[in-house]
Amino acid sequence: MTLSIAITYAALLALTALALLYSRWPAWLKGLLVAGVTVLYFHGAAVLQAVWGLPADEALPPRFILLAAVIDEPSNSHPGALYVWVNRIEDGKPALEPRAYKLPYAKDLHALLNEGMKKARQGVSQLGTSEPKAGRKGLAWLRPGRDEQNVKIRDLPKPQLPEK
Repeated sequence: MTLSIAITYAALLALTALALLYSRWPAWLKGLLVAGVTVLYFHGAAVLQAVWGLPADEALPPRFILLAAVIDEPSNSHPGALYVWVNRIEDGKPALEPRAYKLPYAKDLHALLNEGMKKARQGVSQLGTSEPKAGRKGLAWLRPGRDEQNVKIRDLPKPQLPEK
């Protein structure tokens, strides 16, 4: 599937190059064509990342259930990362599909995830919360991102059964 997408994009790029070089279109239309193909490229790259199943490089959801965690400790050659597989909580219920996230390595989060995974292996479900660290107010792209969030993990409360 990805090969067909790459071939389709290469054909579109070739048609764009032909249109730019051999057409008598006005300059503004050629500029619009270049801008459109550029936007399509970045949109296609994001869609392919989702199709391949790579971990999302975005912030964790506000409330989630921790399913699994893999720690890639930093070394001299790479900064390390924390990979978590979570199930978002929507309207008080877990979402149908889990999602993988890639977080920058942090020693305190590493310890927190290890403790959560130990409890999960013992059969105690783990509820996590995530919120952006307090920062400056303003435009959304100026606020703290995925690497600046407070993550807390605790035991999921046992459901209360109604009395008979």
